[in-house]
Amino acid sequence: MKIAIIGGTGKEGRGLVLRLAAVGEDEVLIGSRQAEKARAKAEELNHQLGRKAITGLDNRAATHAADLVILCVPYAAHEETLRALAPELCGKILVDTTVPLDPRNPLRLRRRSERSAAEEAQALLGDAVRVVAAFQNVSAAALQNLRRLVECDILVCGDDVAAKEVVMALIRRLGLRALDAGPLEMARAVEAITPLLISLNRRYRSRSAGIRITGIEEAPAPAAE
Repeated sequence: MKIAIIGGTGKEGRGLVLRLAAVGEDEVLIGSRQAEKARAKAEELNHQLGRKAITGLDNRAATHAADLVILCVPYAAHEETLRALAPELCGKILVDTTVPLDPRNPLRLRRRSERSAAEEAQALLGDAVRVVAAFQNVSAAALQNLRRLVECDILVCGDDVAAKEVVMALIRRLGLRALDAGPLEMARAVEAITPLLISLNRRYRSRSAGIRITGIEEAPAPAAE
């Protein structure tokens, strides 16, 4: 499966690119607005991994080539990026990692509507794209440190059961526990955890605060919404 990370030159995107390539995903694509920037980052990360598993392309080319797309852009660029890539996303799964943090104060959210970023993406793209929300609460620093396991559960929200299962299987391949957190609407609650984790990182001088859900021995199979 070809996986494109749009915003793959940023901190979160770079971590996901590394993790995917490190577990043996051989067709990992970095998408950037500037193709040269994406190629340079791909070369850097391939050197770090010691093998060529990552390709850098512009956003449109990466999205077109991919079977599954992971969006890792700031909320300020969220709508513009989705509009530009909408034709290339048709028929695909989009994993939206976006958290609408207030650029002036990342300890709070600043949404354009009452909906989550993932819900806004689904409304903008329509039914031709299956949007799944995931990775909003995982630390970029933790993802990038391949010497350590990531100590964070991944909450997965979506209205399409089959798409959620594809994404959850991918998360498990990364060595993480994926939990079905319900329909896409639940991404509103998941997004709200991120400012809390940022606050904890600041207070305890950490870079990798995450969440664990207790009392669940095994993630259940996705149920029909």
